[in-house]
Amino acid sequence: MPWIYLVLAGLLEIVWAYFMKKSEGFTLLVPSSITFAAMIASFVLLSLAMRSLPLGTAYTIWTGIGAVGAFALGVIMLGEAVTPLRLLAALLIVAGIVLMKLSSPVT
Repeated sequence: MPWIYLVLAGLLEIVWAYFMKKSEGFTLLVPSSITFAAMIASFVLLSLAMRSLPLGTAYTIWTGIGAVGAFALGVIMLGEAVTPLRLLAALLIVAGIVLMKLSSPVT
């Protein structure tokens, strides 16, 4: 169950990052509200995952899912640039997430 919480927390990190961008500096009510709701839910799920997962593992995977997901969403939804170096950076983050998962105790 902690891994499910952690993945959901990472996905919600993508949601709040996207809506933070759409909030235009928290000047728009709906995107700002979605940002705060997703942020709170993400933190709650992360804290539940951290009950049994090591801090370094949980935090690294949470931020990695958010970083790669926000990158992908930016490319797909916002037309952000896709360059070889940006793709390599995202690939290295994914590799780090996989290695962190493989090096963590099974819970």
